[in-house]
Amino acid sequence: MKKHLISFAAAVLMMPAVADTNIMFGDKINSITFYAAQGVGSGSLLKLVQPGLWDFDPQTFTMLQYSQPIKFFRLDSRLNLNMVQNFAYKSSEGLDFWGIGISIDTALLQYKDWYMGIGIGPYMRDHMDRWVESRLVFGEKVFIGKNINEDWHVELFTIHFSNGNFTPANEGFNFAGLSIGYKF
Repeated sequence: MKKHLISFAAAVLMMPAVADTNIMFGDKINSITFYAAQGVGSGSLLKLVQPGLWDFDPQTFTMLQYSQPIKFFRLDSRLNLNMVQNFAYKSSEGLDFWGIGISIDTALLQYKDWYMGIGIGPYMRDHMDRWVESRLVFGEKVFIGKNINEDWHVELFTIHFSNGNFTPANEGFNFAGLSIGYKF
């Protein structure tokens, strides 16, 4: 598994940067983006555990992302370095985590200052928990973005973290939220 992760990281890091414009960057070559989201799906919503007993375990997700423009199969894309933090309000259950990862986001559709795309990448978390029994997880993202001006952009996104069923416990984490980014 480590060999595959190292090969993937080496292939991503060796992709050439592009000098022309990119819908997510314009003519800029760097971006810092802050993501904030609320957990959705299993465990994050009010659910009936047993008759008369409801459970609610809200989670808040934040991510800081540094990006550079690349082309991926001739599509405008960005190569990202991510730092993530999940805050579970029932922290006694051990669902809080932080992690780092690399990912690629690709704009599949573009119209004027709007774009829509997908992203994927591996992340390493600080510990395992009852939902995902591995530290290595994969993040899959879907986003819709708008360039406010040449320096700022916003995105609506949803992101899912799981380990691809490498372990028996793989309920995963799901988040939906908003991001704001500065291009320079």
